[in-house]
Amino acid sequence: MVVVCERRMSTKRILNKSDCKGEAWGLGWPEFRGWFMKVSELIGSRKDVYSVSEDTSVMEAAKYLREKQVRSVGVVDASGKLIGVVSQSDVSDKVAAENRCPAWMKVSEIMTRELIAVTPEMTFDDCLVAMERGSVYHLVILDEEKRYRGMLSVSDLLKVLSADHKGRADLLESYIFPAR
Repeated sequence: MVVVCERRMSTKRILNKSDCKGEAWGLGWPEFRGWFMKVSELIGSRKDVYSVSEDTSVMEAAKYLREKQVRSVGVVDASGKLIGVVSQSDVSDKVAAENRCPAWMKVSEIMTRELIAVTPEMTFDDCLVAMERGSVYHLVILDEEKRYRGMLSVSDLLKVLSADHKGRADLLESYIFPAR
């Protein structure tokens, strides 16, 4: 396979990623720095951790999701320990689609119990891999003591990617239309 690896646009046979000397895998672009961003950097100064009690009705949880403008929240037991996640898709797939009454159901009946968690020290790349392997759009963030610290969504990751692409587009534009 022949790909462009160096900025001078010469072609070079790529044997492995290290042949690219810090550039994105064979594309001639500077390496996307987001791959190495940690979860703690991705969530930034976010302080809000959204959760509902396992005894919350599905209707109350749906209102909470709408109020907070999020697609999923953690479900905690009486001691505050994370025991699951309830999402908009849980509400639509397990309640609305089955014509069940959300006012009479508890989130504990529909929540997802098999959670995929990341820690603040894990990287952007780790998160992408976890989402892909688990076929999920949200990851639970647990600290070193396994305490619930919030969620990381695919939207959070897409914001980082889009910012990088905007930066690359701006760089290209400056090459094509230099300031005079």
